[in-house]
Parts: sequence; structure tokens; C-alpha cells
Amino acid sequence: MSEFDSTEFLKNLTQQPGVYRMYNAEQEVIYVGKAKNLKKRVSSYFRVQVDNVKTRSLVSQIANIEVTVVNSETEAFLLENNFIKKYKPRYNVLLRDDKSYPFIFLSDHTHPRLSFHRGPQKRKGEYFGPYPSAWAVRESLRTMQKIFPVRQCEDSYYRARSRPCLQYQMKRCSAPCVEGYVTDNDYREQVDLVRLFLKGKNQQVIGMLVGKMEHASQTLNFEAAARYRDQITALRQVQERQWVAGTQDEMDVFGFAYRGGMACIQVMFIRDSQLLGSKSYFPKVPSTASEQEIFDSFFLQFYLAGNKPIPRQIVVPVNFDDEAAIIELLSGEAGYKVKLFRGAREEKRRYLQLAQANAETALEAQYSQQKSVVARYQDLEAALERDMPIQRMECFDISHTSGQQTVASCVVFNREGPLKSDYRRFNIEGITPGDDYAAMAQALQRRYKNVQEDSKIPDILFIDGGKGQLAQAEQYFDDWPHAKKPLLIGVAKGVTRKPGLETLILAGAHETLPVEGNSPAMHLIQHIRDESHRFAISGHRNRRQKVKTTSTLEGIPGIGAKRRQSLLKYMGGLQGLKKASKDEIANVPGISAELAETIYDHLHH
Repeated sequence: MSEFDSTEFLKNLTQQPGVYRMYNAEQEVIYVGKAKNLKKRVSSYFRVQVDNVKTRSLVSQIANIEVTVVNSETEAFLLENNFIKKYKPRYNVLLRDDKSYPFIFLSDHTHPRLSFHRGPQKRKGEYFGPYPSAWAVRESLRTMQKIFPVRQCEDSYYRARSRPCLQYQMKRCSAPCVEGYVTDNDYREQVDLVRLFLKGKNQQVIGMLVGKMEHASQTLNFEAAARYRDQITALRQVQERQWVAGTQDEMDVFGFAYRGGMACIQVMFIRDSQLLGSKSYFPKVPSTASEQEIFDSFFLQFYLAGNKPIPRQIVVPVNFDDEAAIIELLSGEAGYKVKLFRGAREEKRRYLQLAQANAETALEAQYSQQKSVVARYQDLEAALERDMPIQRMECFDISHTSGQQTVASCVVFNREGPLKSDYRRFNIEGITPGDDYAAMAQALQRRYKNVQEDSKIPDILFIDGGKGQLAQAEQYFDDWPHAKKPLLIGVAKGVTRKPGLETLILAGAHETLPVEGNSPAMHLIQHIRDESHRFAISGHRNRRQKVKTTSTLEGIPGIGAKRRQSLLKYMGGLQGLKKASKDEIANVPGISAELAETIYDHLHH
């Protein structure tokens, strides 16, 4: 392709607002940007004197530019974000984690259920959050289970009960699934207390419980009074551990730290006057990006990339060039007025300082870890006498039990460590049980048959096994059609199978690679080998459990896939089905009394 003629391109470029996309010679989008004035912004890249060396590196790769004209800055922000999400350009700041946040969900049932929720909020009920992680939600659910006897079981399990489960015996559920254990009014009272607790009204909840305890004592209902007393004690213990956020009802606070080409953005979530927690983000930062661009790009991707709720107040550590347009965009997306603050007032300043301190601490830890990972890669490169840095490594392992339910795993590491989005598992079929060589050959074939990009071809491919396993990889890559070919290394366990005593076997002459057992290079190899082993075993266990669960029912006449699914769903799994009576089984939709008897006899004889 001929060199890009910037003069000719700029001659006809409009001065309207819009979004531009820069392409390289391979027609890959390498950068996406927005501009109030397209001509003025794009022209700045092609000035005779461009001070930034990194910008010159970007410009040298441009083979084509495409522009999309929009009506306003708000439209430009949205379109830019959509293009970044779609193309993931190498010179843009990229948000690595665009998952939506988890919430606690209180369902809209006669006996509402408390549960974990992530994703679109389509079900009828109330959503409390967002929480910074799944762990934070589950920890909150565990805490509430000890205080409020509100059910957290699946609806199918709840509907199938004929007697209280273990949670009732542990005083963690009032058994609304079975008549005679709790009245609808009493259950509703506990749900109301849960609702207030999740809104941060702990003191109000304690006050209501104190009133109920006193009333129960006066009416000589000492059992109920003791129950309320225990709830009050548990709530006060929780309150002592919680840090209440003050007077801010709904607010996100951002901290920002940058060092050595690495950035950390800390986000604190305050809802209903409670600090629900915080989370550290480490966006992918291209070498061309300034600190201002890093934060600006992350901030918009953060709120626009997924189902992330936009609060009414946001505290940020920097000034935005296009603040008015950003506020308009966020307010439009949220459906109400959103305000940005710089932490000038005392309370907001306190949270901003806390977010900044957390960002600095998290960045320091990440930076130290990164240096350790890089040192391991450099030691491995020295051991292999490689001139080019190792960018991608993969490792295969096979797991089975006496040749049954064989699973092959492939894990991927890049310069930052495990790249879990590229992990793959393969259920191995059509081989002689226990034939690990055939399993490895099938896994390699399925993994690499459709690989097109050089970036997806590993620099090093580790095979967990000895010369026989390695030979399968050698045979596969003998007819490899691509110019880039991975270096094949077998990782054979020593006689004692202790870490550090592995033998590394190079493909070809099968010579041994001398690497010290306690060297950084060997630690890196052990890490990727152990990760492939863990991933293979967990996949094999899942497959074995699935077979174990379904095979018990597969031998019953008249029970096909749909009825098996229905039985397991309504009985809360195989163990629930085994404990059920004939009458309970007959209550499952599609199961007659005669068939219920057949199922019961099959499971108990």
C-alpha cells in the first residue's frame, strides 16, 4: 500500500464534530479519537514539528483514516466508545474489565428471596448495590443470613420442600416453604427489616427490634423476645465493623495514580450512606497516552461499556476539557442530573484522599508484581538464548479417571501472567480410553486448526509430559502452514514429582534444557504447568460429576432428558430427589403416580 497522503486527505476534511479511525497497512484500526473540529484535531498529528516521539510512532503506521460526522459532542463520545469497544485499538486506553457490577436482589414473591444478581435488571423486585465484587455480595448475604431468617434458596428448591431444610435447623431461615412454621405477616416483617438494613438504616432496624423485644417480654412471649435480642446483638456487631460513609446518599469517588507506563484507577462506591467497597482497575495503557487521556478515556468507558449504574454525584481527581458535554452525556444515559465534584468540601475531600491513597498503594503492589513477572520472563529468555522477547506462552495437560471423561486443557500466559480469557478446555472423544498420546493429538488439532493471526500463535508451547507427549506436538507442527512456529518444550516430572526437579525437553533432538530448579525461569514454567494442571482437573471433575448425576436417572424407563431436567430442577438436585417420597415425586409436572413409584423404586433398591 502506498504511503498515506495526509495533505490530500486534510484538504477535504470537514470542520464539523465527529469521530476518526486510523488504520495501518493491514487494515487494522490502531486508534480511535473524537473531535469538536475534525480538521483541526486530525491536522495536529501531521504538523512538521510533533514533539511527542510516541505520537510520531503512531503517525508512521497510518495507512488510512476514516471519519464519521456527528451532530454533537455527546454523540461523538458515544460513537467513540462504541468503536473502542468494537475494535480494541492498540493505541487507545482500554478498560480491561467491562463486566457489570453485582447487586443483591430481593424478589417480588409472597415469600421474597434474597440472592446474588449480575446483569440486566429485568426481574420484578428490588436491587441493592452496586457492590465492587461478587465476594462483597456473598459476604453481605452470609451476614444477613445470620441476622434475618429470610430465604436465600432457589425457587425450584423452595417449591419442592415438604419439610424444613438444614437452614431452618441452623436458625438461618424461617421455613416459609412449609406451612405452620412462619406466618406471612411475620415473614414480611423480616423482609422489611432486610430492606431497611440494605438501605443503611441500621439504627432504625435496631430501634424496631428493641420495640418488638419489649412488647414480646410484656406479653410473656420470652422465646420471641430472646430471638429479637439475638438479632439486636448480631446487628450491633455488624454495625461496629461497618464504616458509615456519612451524609452522601449516592456517590462514586475516583482515585488515580500513574507510574512507569502503568496506571491504576480506584473507584469507591457509596450507596445509601454506606461505603459498599472499592475496586482497583489497571487499564491497558498505550505508550502514546498522556495521564489526562488515560483518565478521560477510562472514565467514559467505565460508565458506558456495560450495565454500570451512574450515580447522581461523582468525585474525580482531574479536570475534564469537555466537562459540560460529559455531564450532558452521563445525565442523558442515567435519566437524571449527574454532578461532578473535585473534592473541595470536607467530606468529599476525605473520600477523594482515601481513593487516591488506595490507588497509589494498589499501583505500587501491581508494579512490584509486574517487575517480578518480567524478571522471570527475562531469565527464561536468557536460558533459551532468545533474542526476541517472549510475548505468549501456552501449556497443555490431560486429565481423566481410568481413561474416562478425558479433558484436555490449554492455558495461556502473556507478559503480565495468566491470560484467562484465552484459556480453553476440550472434551476428548473417540479415542481408546487412557490413550494420553491420542488425547494430546486431538487437543492440538482442535486448538490450532483455525488459528489465523500470528499474535495467537504462542512463542513457546509447553507440553506437560515426557518425550511421547512431546512427539505428538512435533508431529502436528511438522505440517504447520504458518511462517511463525512455536518452540516446543516438554515438561517431564522427576521421579519424586517434587517442584524444581522437572526435566525440560526441547523438541527435535530431545536434549535436556539446563535450568536451575530455584531460578525465576523455572518458577515461571512451574506456574504455567500448575495452572494447566488445575484447569484440566477442574474441567474433568465437572464432566465426571455431570455424568454421575445424569447416569443415575438414565437407566429409568420412561425418563428422557426433559423429565430428568424437570426432576432435578424441582427437587433441588439428585440428593433432594433421593430424599423425596413417592407422593412428592408425583407432584413434579409430567410425572404420574405410576412413574413416581418406578423412580422411587429405582433410586432405593
